[in-house]
Amino acid sequence: MAVRRPDVVLFDVFETLLQLGALRERFVAAGRPPHELELFFARTLRDGMAYTLAGDAPPFRDVARAQLKITSGLDGERADAVLAGFAELPLQPDALPAFELLGQAGIPFYAFTHGAAAVAESALTNAGVRDRFAGVLSAETIHSFKPPARVYHWACEQAGADPAATALVAVHSWDTHGAVRAGLFAGLATRLEGGLSPVVERPHVVAERVDEVVSGLLGLG
Repeated sequence: MAVRRPDVVLFDVFETLLQLGALRERFVAAGRPPHELELFFARTLRDGMAYTLAGDAPPFRDVARAQLKITSGLDGERADAVLAGFAELPLQPDALPAFELLGQAGIPFYAFTHGAAAVAESALTNAGVRDRFAGVLSAETIHSFKPPARVYHWACEQAGADPAATALVAVHSWDTHGAVRAGLFAGLATRLEGGLSPVVERPHVVAERVDEVVSGLLGLG
């Protein structure tokens, strides 16, 4: 694949653009220790990916609700209170500078999640940035979680873009691995994982911050 700047950028949402850590206070309010957030979210992703491998995946909210019960013993109103927090997550500090760079370059960008589109829409609206996005894409539409290739190809189709001219930006190396395997460009921000795993496909750009990744993508070709 020729190395050149992308025509379209897809942004992962949770942790890449939105601060998942804001949910900790909801765990505490529900009588649970704050560290259970990471375990709950990791298990939710694991289960969603496993269901995807086995066939159609349930909606993210259903997988997350089931995992809240298993991990933390939360159900009913207490589970609802935690899940409601996904729509109110604040923006990551390095997200807005990344949007500014893409806006100046005239490159459209999309939010791309396996959570519900309405939840991502609400969070981005509350953060005052929804109008910067060309759209919000959810893999729930095709009953899947990332990272199968068909999910990235579906997102490219929705954006009207060739995979070879589309970039995914994420803080999860499994996500950029999937994008590269699917024929997309990929940029990994290492602020979550601290570096690049030696077992994943190398992204085209690796930097600490999301805005630095975008800058690197814009400098390709």
